[in-house]
Amino acid sequence: MNPLSDDTRPAEFPPAFLWGAATASYQVEGAAFEDGRTASIWDTFSRLPGAVRNGDTGDVACDHYHRMPADVALLRDLGFASYRFSIAWPRVRPDGGAPNPAGLAFYDRLVDELLAHDVLPWVTLYHWDLPQTLEDAGGWLDRDTVERYADYALTVHDALGDRVRHWTTFNEPWCSAFLGYTGGQHAPGRTEGVAGVIAAHHLLLAHGRAVAEIRSRAPEHQLGITLNLTVAEPYDAADPGDVAAATRVDQLWNRVFLDPLLRGKYDDGLAAHTEGMTWRGRTWQEFVVDGDLELIGAPLDFLGVNYYHGDAPSTRAASTGRDLLGSRVAHPERPTRSPFPGGDDMVFPRRGLPVTGLDWEVQPEGLHRLLVELDRDYDLPPVYVTENGAAYDDVLGVDETGAECVEDVERVAFFDAHLRAVRAALADGVDVRGYFAWSLIDNFEWAYGYEQRFGIVYCDFATQRRIPKASARYLARVAAANRLPDVG
Repeated sequence: MNPLSDDTRPAEFPPAFLWGAATASYQVEGAAFEDGRTASIWDTFSRLPGAVRNGDTGDVACDHYHRMPADVALLRDLGFASYRFSIAWPRVRPDGGAPNPAGLAFYDRLVDELLAHDVLPWVTLYHWDLPQTLEDAGGWLDRDTVERYADYALTVHDALGDRVRHWTTFNEPWCSAFLGYTGGQHAPGRTEGVAGVIAAHHLLLAHGRAVAEIRSRAPEHQLGITLNLTVAEPYDAADPGDVAAATRVDQLWNRVFLDPLLRGKYDDGLAAHTEGMTWRGRTWQEFVVDGDLELIGAPLDFLGVNYYHGDAPSTRAASTGRDLLGSRVAHPERPTRSPFPGGDDMVFPRRGLPVTGLDWEVQPEGLHRLLVELDRDYDLPPVYVTENGAAYDDVLGVDETGAECVEDVERVAFFDAHLRAVRAALADGVDVRGYFAWSLIDNFEWAYGYEQRFGIVYCDFATQRRIPKASARYLARVAAANRLPDVG
């Protein structure tokens, strides 16, 4: 039996269920300054002392830019029907300026290669790599960035829209807004309090602008957004401070995006949790203009849900807690703040659950609960789990035939338990249409550099060899059968 799950029911998935794997441009492509690509905020941030473990950068990463055809063939060999990848804005419109034909040509080739291998391309327009020039002009705190994003999105759609039908506007805008502008853990590394809410609003507005423009051109295309969501529960339900902390996390992680997207308004609780906070003398509400919420709240064709762990915040002494991104603190030399405005007193104590290599707690039942609660609380479009996975300390070994292998049994158990959670949500009536494993390949893992491996394919970064892990073989079997193995 899977030690992470006690669900022994047969687990068949719907006939049209979509199986895929995901990556992101800065994490895998490399070729950071080739063919006209200019610096993104992550090129700049990764060069700040102490910002990324070991001073790692994405300059080379997995060299996917040069090895793309072989990576696509590997993806198909593993049986995945879809590839979720992101476009590098500074490759397509360097410095946020005019379109770059050489950069667009790479994605043109990628889409053709996927289709030639009968793999559905699933495009994410923004996975955190804002052109540095636009950040210098204000970044996501400047409303003009919304218009520059709309220009960029239409450039990509013009180039690929004859073959691509599935478009994700943003991946995890919470990270861009709150880790980038409130906490400082991610690029651009700013620690400016309620500015994170302002950035979140502009990210949402950019989403709305892109959806409106693309839908007017191609109403048959599928348009959505991907949110990383958590199950926020008080560490001690009898402690009023812990209850308030959990409510703050829910408001400033989940509902700050869910409510404007799915209800066309910001929840009153958001105003309560940011009361009295200003950025450069203005409240975040002053950045919301008439008509914004109508644009943001336009119907979605799908909602992408990324899930890695639940959270149980507390206001107890910091000695009982751990860094929000795991006990392996990514940036010990850099001063950072809580990514939750007004939440500098919050910590995240352990609850005795198993942990990943990042010390993230493993809580598969949280994914089931999250999906069911989303379905209960909102009028949901179809849902795709667009990221789910875990980092472990993988060891490259040799099997009985002498071939190199990685027997990542903990990751296999993680996937199995979380897929059983998805299947349970389906049984409870949630319209989940697909699942994308994170990640296809070990890559540049943001502030953790190359120290943490999430891939189902091992990347030897020195030689760029690709070695499928046991987890890749497991997911290939599940995708081929469209069901989980019986247990018990």
